Amino acid sequence: MRRFLYFTVFVSGMTSLAAEFGASRLLGNVFGTSNLVWAAIIGLILIYLTAGYFLGGRWADRSPHPKTMYQILAWGAFTLGIVPYIAQPVLRAAATAFEGLQVGILLGSFVAVLILFSIPVTLLGMISPFAIRLSLEDAQHAGNVSGNVYAISTLGSFVGTYLPVLVLIPTIGTTKTFLVFSVFLLCVALTGLGLSGGRKAVLYYLLMVVLLAGVAFLGGRGGIKKTSGQIFETESAYNYIQVLEVDGYRYLRLNEGQGIHSVYNPDTLNYGGPWEQFLVGPFFYPDHAPADVRRIAILGLAAGTTARQAAAVFPNVVIDGFEIDPTIVKVGREYFEMDLPNLNIIVQDGRWGLANSHKKYDLIGVDAYRPPYIPWHMTTQEFFQIAADHLTDQGVLVINVGRTPGDRRLIDGLATTIATIFPSIYVMDIPGTFNSMLYATLQPTDAANLDHNLLALSMRADVPPLLLESISLAWENLQPAPQHTTVFTDDLAPIEWITNNMILDFVLHGEIKTLQ
Repeated sequence: MRRFLYFTVFVSGMTSLAAEFGASRLLGNVFGTSNLVWAAIIGLILIYLTAGYFLGGRWADRSPHPKTMYQILAWGAFTLGIVPYIAQPVLRAAATAFEGLQVGILLGSFVAVLILFSIPVTLLGMISPFAIRLSLEDAQHAGNVSGNVYAISTLGSFVGTYLPVLVLIPTIGTTKTFLVFSVFLLCVALTGLGLSGGRKAVLYYLLMVVLLAGVAFLGGRGGIKKTSGQIFETESAYNYIQVLEVDGYRYLRLNEGQGIHSVYNPDTLNYGGPWEQFLVGPFFYPDHAPADVRRIAILGLAAGTTARQAAAVFPNVVIDGFEIDPTIVKVGREYFEMDLPNLNIIVQDGRWGLANSHKKYDLIGVDAYRPPYIPWHMTTQEFFQIAADHLTDQGVLVINVGRTPGDRRLIDGLATTIATIFPSIYVMDIPGTFNSMLYATLQPTDAANLDHNLLALSMRADVPPLLLESISLAWENLQPAPQHTTVFTDDLAPIEWITNNMILDFVLHGEIKTLQ
């Protein structure tokens, strides 16, 4: 019985962590996976576990019987299994609210879903103190028993950290992942009840299995979201991925869907967003032509919008596209025609991939910054030095930066950091969006070169209109030089502080638009 008790502790610890990651995925589909969401999840899960430890210890002293513990475990398993099904209508209502950013409904839904986890996680938290009480035969060995129980529980938590994220969620989805852990934990509880209380003790709780099966059958139909125009959705180890088709255009959205990451229409290449503005970068150098751009890198390839535009504008260009999520790459190939012969897709983190590349690029485009999901390790002085080291003599770094009305702190901080390495920096705001493009040239340049190149290229019949339109838009929307503020380093880059404050101010006071 002692061995099975320890096995119970292991499975309970594993399920507790799996519930935490499952909660992040349930909420991430609507509210995103920013550090604010993670802080709320982790903080409340810890509160629930604290309550469980406290209540479990008292209950164990009053009823130190295995049967009691396994009854608690059965209820914990059952309530965990029904959480995603109860949460579905709440989350779908929240997803609809998020389209218009109705703050009251959003906050209410967020809190409601977190409260749903209070019961199962608190019950799971009661298992460890119960197990210690049941294992303790001699007070002189209390330390050893407690250490064993918490070591086994923590080892289970270690497995529960990786199993859902790396295996189950990408394979069967979040809802079924909850169901797998719930049923497995329930089987452990029923086995423990049978060993400690006999068959009669199990019969009543077998109804839970039937109810879970019924809920799974009746409530498991339909997609995660029901957005108008949705033609595909899936979950990966990194993201909730959604493809929409509206008026002949296909859009890639991730997580809560407040940003368009890629767009595709077979009849046009100009989408009025940040993608085509990457193409402008090389023309801050004097007397530049499209044929001078031979190799470019895109960090944050997504479904390949910028890559398709670059292939149409720069003859014979070779494109290295870095994308960390292989499922996005698969979606790009299937729904966005991301099958260019001159595109090398590299499934890696952008900084790591660039640092380990042996290539030199005429243009490095960074399309991985969208508040609040900004990878801080790609905003630092050290990262921009890596970028500079991988540029040709007349290379340019181009970054798509999200902002909010009247708040340019992120742009100013990035520009200040980049200026420690690059001699010339320019910023243009894309009209009608919350996007700015930041251009940094490896050699000293003058903004007037952009206008001179536009005039020269407009005289040529072989220059695609997309390039001329993009250069013209950049020239017309160049902004004053950014303010000098903080230099971000690998040691200190307060990106989360800036973006969290930006988002909160925007939600409370800002005008509603979509960030691309």
